[in-house]
Amino acid sequence: MTALRFGSLRDGPAPAAPGEETFTELLRAGGARVERIASRAVRDGDWYEQDWAEFVLLVAGAARLAFADGTACALAPGDWVHLPAGCRHRVAWTDPDIDTIWLAVHLP
Repeated sequence: MTALRFGSLRDGPAPAAPGEETFTELLRAGGARVERIASRAVRDGDWYEQDWAEFVLLVAGAARLAFADGTACALAPGDWVHLPAGCRHRVAWTDPDIDTIWLAVHLP
């Protein structure tokens, strides 16, 4: 039997400095992985291109994602995006005045 686990997305490590992100795995099951991401004042972050699909929900703060095809997507709390496998993307900007908190579900 799997142990009961619970917590709050408000709890977790904060980025140490502007432009940094912290990643905390919350759960791994059935081939999926759920993580909390905290971003602080990111501008033109690293490009990601993953072999798996990802569902991302913005929990707190504000952000803008950029895509390799030149499109962008602004996110406010409650907004989400599905990133198909192979979708080249990056965090182009996060609110410099508050940590931006994400919930990411990496799908098998």
